[in-house]
Amino acid sequence: MRALVTGAGGFVGRHLCAHLRSCGDEVVACDRGHHWFDVTDREATHAVIAEHRPEVVYHLAALTHVGESWSDPVRFVRVNVEGSVNVLDACRAAGVARVLVVGSAEEYGLVRPEDLPLREDAPLRPSTPYGASKAAASQFALQAHLGGGIETVRVRPFNHTGPGQSDRFVVPALARRMLDAARAGQATVRVGALDPVRDVSDVRDVVRAYRLLARHGAPGEVYNVCSGRGVSIAQVAELLLSLVGAPLRLETDAALVRPTEVPRLVGDPAKLVAATGWRPEFTLEQTLRDVLAAAT
Repeated sequence: MRALVTGAGGFVGRHLCAHLRSCGDEVVACDRGHHWFDVTDREATHAVIAEHRPEVVYHLAALTHVGESWSDPVRFVRVNVEGSVNVLDACRAAGVARVLVVGSAEEYGLVRPEDLPLREDAPLRPSTPYGASKAAASQFALQAHLGGGIETVRVRPFNHTGPGQSDRFVVPALARRMLDAARAGQATVRVGALDPVRDVSDVRDVVRAYRLLARHGAPGEVYNVCSGRGVSIAQVAELLLSLVGAPLRLETDAALVRPTEVPRLVGDPAKLVAATGWRPEFTLEQTLRDVLAAAT
């Protein structure tokens, strides 16, 4: 299958391209190189997709840091919403058969305890500019299917991490701070909020789900990509500490706490499993070991 991946140079994009190639797919990786284009540039987006005429497009290109969306929400709208519209329109014009559009569990936003674990039909109450931008992009993807005849499949991945993720994100940031503190002989490690509970998957499991859904997902449908298990940031931090093996104490730093924080975000993967048979292969401990190994 000939696949084009936007955002191929990002954390998830690199893992997705590697997985697609391991499955025998022909991959056009749109990174900062020969195939790169800015998704906010409509003409460039149309030109690249028309040139390669892929059978499937995996649309990953986006701004993804939730905390940073508070300081520049207009930029997040431009890249995540306008960029998605440009990609979808270019796919329609080029006759692309399938488009997998990556959203986010942040679309669910402020959830009630009775809503958990979250199914795809749960109400969307995004509480961050990032979540709102992803919810809007998802609606345009649905519109492209209903009104434009494109076979769009939408995904809402919950938290995922793994080797190679930037330390701007919580798990590799914790790993980096712990390793640095251990080497320096310090007694404490700065952390943000420890109470939030998240559904954390390995990026390598997530990209497997993406390919399976691109092949077997129903057009117009949306699928959670998650483990179905919740773990608190405190539990992740404690497991990392045990793997680092240093006597460090966690110390909350107010500067690392977001303006608003969703207390608990856990998904139900039943729809994904029913459509594809997908199951996670990596344990949280193995994922954290690999994050630490990549950070050393």
